[in-house]
Amino acid sequence: MDIKNIETVLLEQREEFNSCLQQEYCSRPEEELVDLNSKLAQVVIGIRRSGKSTLCFNVIKKSGGKFAYVNFDDERLSAITTEDLNSILECLYKIYGDFNHLFIDEIQNIGEWYLFVNRLLRTGMHVLITGSNAKLLSGELATHLTGRHLKVELFPFSFAEYCEYKKISTSHGTTKEKGFLRAAFDDYLHDGGFPELLNEKRKQAYINTLVDSILKKDIEKRYSVKYKAAFENIANHLLDNAPAKINYNELQNLFSLKSDHTAENYVNYTKNAYLICGLHKYSAKSKIRVRDEKAYAVDVALMNNRENALAGDNLGWRLETIVFIELLRRYRPLEYDVYYYDETSGEADFLVCKGNSVQKIIQVSYDISNPKTYKREINGLLLASKKTGCNDLMLITDHDEQSCVVDDKKIEIIPAYSWLVEK
Repeated sequence: MDIKNIETVLLEQREEFNSCLQQEYCSRPEEELVDLNSKLAQVVIGIRRSGKSTLCFNVIKKSGGKFAYVNFDDERLSAITTEDLNSILECLYKIYGDFNHLFIDEIQNIGEWYLFVNRLLRTGMHVLITGSNAKLLSGELATHLTGRHLKVELFPFSFAEYCEYKKISTSHGTTKEKGFLRAAFDDYLHDGGFPELLNEKRKQAYINTLVDSILKKDIEKRYSVKYKAAFENIANHLLDNAPAKINYNELQNLFSLKSDHTAENYVNYTKNAYLICGLHKYSAKSKIRVRDEKAYAVDVALMNNRENALAGDNLGWRLETIVFIELLRRYRPLEYDVYYYDETSGEADFLVCKGNSVQKIIQVSYDISNPKTYKREINGLLLASKKTGCNDLMLITDHDEQSCVVDDKKIEIIPAYSWLVEK
């Protein structure tokens, strides 16, 4: 690509960059995970439109560092090759002067970009990167940057962030405050947390476009998917039925694939792009942990705001999904793991573990007014507690709030709207 054309694009991007730095954004807790003084590349990854670039703008605004900026999610840079990256660096120095921090947006669009980043790190440049594909970390970064990176995962807005964006108080000490917060949670339960979606009237059109971009741009093009129709059907099938256990043989037969290995690859692609998040079964045996994985949508907006989704208004599944993603937000940065527990005699939705120690057991049920439902949920907690030795037990519901003691074990029953806004 001609260097003058590159310079023209980067000059226009600088105007966009400066404009973004002037705007006010909601702060995100993940900002604290970004260390701009580190010698490691700071990599912010997550699903498209989750606010990765916005988080970086907030971090940059607060830092006061000398930054340059390039956004590869720009059709004018689509012809960029590895050989052009040095020309980009030359133009950046011409435009920004002497800088020691470089913000690179959507870097995965460039082939062999990691060689460029590695060279920058060797020269002492502080590099901040965003990308929409987990393969950046699980494969290429881990291989080519040999541990010289720090991963920061970003999901769509949590309920607490949703309330901050909507300027809704998260206090719920009075009847009035509790009523407002419950109303906000009902909206969040249906609409989810994609920042841009909160102001969109045509929500289905927005989600359709988002999912289509992820499947076609982030996955099919990147992985050279051969059976595109089957792949897209599998992705939509997982979103329609989430949360549910993944059965690769069933997917192979359902979508007429040649092998269950292909089905497994297709599912992994959706996870790499953060469309789906997987949850493994708890067991001390590794071969059991890798089987019977459950698939969850990364945000409840993906469960029904799509063409031909035909998803029922299952509030229990939606609540379970919200709780799971919140557990990932809270505990992954602390290097905890999350599993589900399932035995013939009962099950528990989530086990939070540090190493081989179970720290917390959580059950999720939208409505426990039916005595049979209440008994099933409590028994699941008690069974998992007995098997793991963990006594920190919680049942998250839509509105019930109390504590109970069963078989000498205290169980905290808490409404989701309260638990989700805990500091």
